[in-house]
Amino acid sequence: MKRKREIERKTEIKSAIEELSLIIKFNNNNNHKNNNTKIMGSSSNTSSSTLDNNTSNNKEDDCFQQVVVSKIPTRPFISLCSSILQVLDKIGPTMAVLRQDIFKNIQRLEMLYETNPEKYSYLVDILNKEAVDRNAKKGDTSSKALVWLTRCLDFTAALLQRLIIDPKESMEQIVGDAYEITFKPWHGWIAAAAFRVALKLIPDTDTFINLLKDKDHNFDTLKDDIQSFLSLLVPLLEDLHSTLSSYGLEKLKSA
Repeated sequence: MKRKREIERKTEIKSAIEELSLIIKFNNNNNHKNNNTKIMGSSSNTSSSTLDNNTSNNKEDDCFQQVVVSKIPTRPFISLCSSILQVLDKIGPTMAVLRQDIFKNIQRLEMLYETNPEKYSYLVDILNKEAVDRNAKKGDTSSKALVWLTRCLDFTAALLQRLIIDPKESMEQIVGDAYEITFKPWHGWIAAAAFRVALKLIPDTDTFINLLKDKDHNFDTLKDDIQSFLSLLVPLLEDLHSTLSSYGLEKLKSA
């Protein structure tokens, strides 16, 4: 019962820190073992695959470009995105449309993972699968879901960074600025217009801060937690963007 109460008192930021710490641990273990994944960009008549170093002098070199990407574990990443969704929920119903998109993308990634957890234990396994099938950019794919979840993490990082820099700034300004540098470049005009309307309904900054922090803690404690969170998230985002770029997914826009 005591353990249950401790879990209930955990803030969304602390939960996200735990998920990030698990991801970092996986990454560190993989780097220590030099176990990063080598992926290949395919030509029009060759599918993506992993090649042994012994074939590097073969004619296939003309068709493939070797790139090393981090092996980010799928299940902890899904859990991290779910924790982030709970953070964004604190902004209220204003984020309903964005929240729905994030939730669908989490579900899409999770559904493929659950079909074979061993096969899709790392995000790069999912990207490789859809690259080989040549459908990563067609329809509602898990690759697209990962692109938008990465942008959601970008948005969250920008929002929280701005919040701790200037907690007296209005939430409308903080959220709007975060949107401008993360989601807006990839949204169509309809989504952008809907977001501008939703900004008018965002709660004040003090309310958001009180919803994020533990009721027994002050803003300084929340600020420390956010800084810890960002120190773990930023390197992960660098890995994610590098990986997405390797697969030619970084510039995807919404329909």
